[in-house]
Amino acid sequence: MKYLAIFAVIVAVGVFANLVHESQALSYLSSDPQVCINCHPMNIHYDTWQHSSHRDKAICVDCHLPRDSFINKMIAKARDGYNHSVAMTFKTYGYNLRVSDDAARRIQENCISCHSEVVSEMMANSALYDKVADSSVQMGRRCWECHRETPHGRMRNITGSQNNFTAQVF
Repeated sequence: MKYLAIFAVIVAVGVFANLVHESQALSYLSSDPQVCINCHPMNIHYDTWQHSSHRDKAICVDCHLPRDSFINKMIAKARDGYNHSVAMTFKTYGYNLRVSDDAARRIQENCISCHSEVVSEMMANSALYDKVADSSVQMGRRCWECHRETPHGRMRNITGSQNNFTAQVF
């Protein structure tokens, strides 16, 4: 019985080590944008970002994760990673990936943070115009309501690729 228990532990450790290796789990601790294309549905998002004006200015985590603290960043990364892995495993993501409310809030905050100078001008000018604002959103509108194609272009469907882009691993 003792040998059977040792064998079971060795098998469990081996299966876990294989899972970590095959899923490239340790790569998710980095900020490398190519980590985002470990999952096939993200290829189109990576390709369109690679051909955008943001390529030389911001990587995936700059827009999609909190920037206020390392702990908040890792918590969001773990939560999003779990949700992504469940969606990929059970194929519940559909053809069009949708941003969660929490991720939308983070993206909005990060847009405003990087573009604070322009945003302050917009806020000053917005007082001159009568507009309907969404009080639940910082600035009254989400940045992508006007900047829909930034930085991922028009492509939203994971089965096609805008301008036939293909992910190139360097």
